Amino acid sequence: MTNDISPRRTLRDDETDLVELLLSLWTQKWLIILVTLTITAGAALYAFLSKPVYEARISVLPPSLSNIAGFNLGRSGARGLVPFSVSDVYAVFTRNLQAEEVRRQFFREVYLPSLDAEQRSRSLDRLYMEFSGSLSVKAPDKNQPDRYVIVVERHDPGQAADWAKRYIDLTARQSLGEMLKNAQSELSVQAGNIERQIKSQRDTAKARRADRITQLQEALKVAEEVGLEKPPLITGRSNDSELAAFMGGSLMYMRGAKALRAELQVLKSRESDDPFISDLRNLQEQYELYAGVSLDPEGVAVFRQDGKIELPDAPIKPKKALILALGVVLGGMLGLFIALIRLMIKKRLATT
Repeated sequence: MTNDISPRRTLRDDETDLVELLLSLWTQKWLIILVTLTITAGAALYAFLSKPVYEARISVLPPSLSNIAGFNLGRSGARGLVPFSVSDVYAVFTRNLQAEEVRRQFFREVYLPSLDAEQRSRSLDRLYMEFSGSLSVKAPDKNQPDRYVIVVERHDPGQAADWAKRYIDLTARQSLGEMLKNAQSELSVQAGNIERQIKSQRDTAKARRADRITQLQEALKVAEEVGLEKPPLITGRSNDSELAAFMGGSLMYMRGAKALRAELQVLKSRESDDPFISDLRNLQEQYELYAGVSLDPEGVAVFRQDGKIELPDAPIKPKKALILALGVVLGGMLGLFIALIRLMIKKRLATT
């Protein structure tokens, strides 16, 4: 019997303690209400008096094929130069979009001039942290793997939209300049290589002409020594080796002094060896293809803007309803906590 009664008595005692606690808290209801109202009023002051924050967004996508066609001038079908693809061009833009260098440049050229003298006197590191918190680049998700979003938060909705557009423009200028520089540099390198090939072939042709003149001069001396003015009549058929020796080898003197003098005069008076270089005209054509290309920055683009920049008309901060609700909850919890502390102090004083 004793074991059955003891749990019931403990349960009744717990219920009695809970009722006493609730009654004690009820006696301090005005304290709890006062604390709740005070915290809620503070939250309301913050919600309604703090400056609203507006958010401007710009979405960007890869450029179209027509946007990048200007980068590939002089590259289509060219030896050693692969045309740029859309992903190649867009990769340059997205890298600059997230680059610290571009962000720092925007901070110096746009953010700092927007501050007054007192604000600019603060630590640059702190100012940069504040700026970084107001501008962000959201990476693509799996549903839209090529779509980046630039988000700017400012107290002035017009400034938020303007800064978002200016950040995109700055990134586009950096990327466009980089692409044009890379493309033009590759064309210049290719033109330089071909120019060196042309010079090398011209130098080789000139050296071969000098060698031919030397050979003819020696053959002329031999012909004059033996008194051979005209070539002798050769009966029968000569094979290729004999013909080669007769024209440019050891038997060249047999052509006769008259023919040797005529060829020497022609070779010495020749102004250019270009007509006698077999592949020269093809190389000159390729050189003109590369050296004559002038890339137009107005006819190319490194990204496409997805829609227009809308001027934000509703602030994203502060969220008044949420702040008021948190004020009520936190105020009520703080009021209950203070009331419980008072009860504990009163009980301790009563027992002593």
